[in-house]
Amino acid sequence: MIERPDLFSGRGYLYVLLLFLTLFLLSLSIEYFSYKKLSSQKNATLTCKVVNQYEKSRGSHSYYILKLDCGDTLVYTSQRLSLGDMTGQKITAEFSLNKLDFLGYLKGFYAKSKILYGEDEDDFKTRLNTLISAQHSNKDAAEIYKALYTASPLKKELRQKLSSLGISHLMAISGFHLGVLSTVLFFFFGLFYKPLQNRYFPYRSAGRDLFAAVAFFLFFYVWFLDFTPSLLRSFTMLAVGYFLYDRGLKVLSMQTLFVSVLLLVALMPKLLLSIGFWLSVSGVFYIFLFLIHLGGMKKLSIFLLLPVFVYLSMLPFSLYIFGIFSLLHPLSIIWTTLFTLFYPLSILMHMAGFGGIFDGWLLKLLSLGESFQTLHVSATLFYIHIGLSFLAVRYRLFFYALAVFSFLFLIYAMQNVA
Repeated sequence: MIERPDLFSGRGYLYVLLLFLTLFLLSLSIEYFSYKKLSSQKNATLTCKVVNQYEKSRGSHSYYILKLDCGDTLVYTSQRLSLGDMTGQKITAEFSLNKLDFLGYLKGFYAKSKILYGEDEDDFKTRLNTLISAQHSNKDAAEIYKALYTASPLKKELRQKLSSLGISHLMAISGFHLGVLSTVLFFFFGLFYKPLQNRYFPYRSAGRDLFAAVAFFLFFYVWFLDFTPSLLRSFTMLAVGYFLYDRGLKVLSMQTLFVSVLLLVALMPKLLLSIGFWLSVSGVFYIFLFLIHLGGMKKLSIFLLLPVFVYLSMLPFSLYIFGIFSLLHPLSIIWTTLFTLFYPLSILMHMAGFGGIFDGWLLKLLSLGESFQTLHVSATLFYIHIGLSFLAVRYRLFFYALAVFSFLFLIYAMQNVA
């Protein structure tokens, strides 16, 4: 079998880096211009959407922290508890911007505010969330499905339960979900398109036409979810991957990931500071890393070993960033595999009006995540893990060292919560 060539080699890397560096500097200049325009105002009146809200306490005083999407940037502010739940509302507020710097503008910043006006959103996403909630008698189950389908935020208690089970990544819509959706769409579109193509226009490429239809649908979905970083990375990789495949170039390589990441960061510099984006990139990185070194194994062996390797490799990220673990955490390998069937089936059930059919099992699973412990790892160990990961791209010995090191993370975590 003839092996597909790489996208570029030798000086090609340098040319690609120079191209994307130019795009990055141009995009960063545009962001800086927007920052200067905003920061020139001592007090700015902005219209924003409340994307999340959670309660905080300081001594005997309790208040809400609001996460606001204000179009060009994210803003965090605090408000009185008496305002009630404002998630999903559109507000107009006056913000104090005395201490705003460029880095804060890029990653999101805190500002004192005075809400001038607020109203409930009446867009398609709000109506869709209402339809989803109507099919569930349990509020937690409804929240999970809204997170799955419309990227709605989860309350802190639910996030902790999911993190303790190691399945919080399943609620954050990313490449995993996009992969399942694209597979299902290719299958269903193909059922209708291929008979028509064979009869009326056999000269056309069914693969290209089906990909165009699926890509259009998925782009609309990414736009509908406000270009969530992890989902945007996934869609870009899908487009880049098909472009390479259609031209006879290697798809499953670090170059595909490299080009996709550079393209996204060059066009949207804020992604550099997005944890969700880098977690999504890391997950794909370890999939490709496994396939580079062990992709020649039998398909059954890959199916069984790949989820285990990805779980172990991502565990240090989970412990370092979130610091939540339980003895049931490793079972996320099983839950992730079952999710491949559950996700498209749950969509069909909601479309048929039977969305609550899995609620009993879902709530039982959530109850397993009520018991957990906080567990953090040192930055030194985490950076050693990162170093081994990069060395493993080139050297198989470090690939095995990475696997052993990640497994020791699991042993360490289980001993500390047992």
